Amino acid sequence: MVFKGEVEYDEGPPDNFDPQNPYADPVAFLEYREYLVREKWIGIETAKILRERVKWCYRKEGVNHLQKCREIVRQYLDSTRGIGWGKDARPPYAHDPLPRLLKAFR
Repeated sequence: MVFKGEVEYDEGPPDNFDPQNPYADPVAFLEYREYLVREKWIGIETAKILRERVKWCYRKEGVNHLQKCREIVRQYLDSTRGIGWGKDARPPYAHDPLPRLLKAFR
């Protein structure tokens, strides 16, 4: 048996998802969550590929890597902003190690 058709993937967010009321349609909510996770993984894997290119460029260029690898490093740094599952994915105000309440008492 041979499949002669073409598989189509829906790579966008679900059409019927309402951000104002996300729990109105549970199926659309789960599809939207899967979409966000998929996009997050694409960003992570893109950053990994660019990191390998930066490593290769540093090894190839040696002492001239600051000039020769500048554009690849910029692409890598831009791709790492806002991705990840931990602290880096939080908003900028949450990166501070000391909570705001502790600073008020200092």
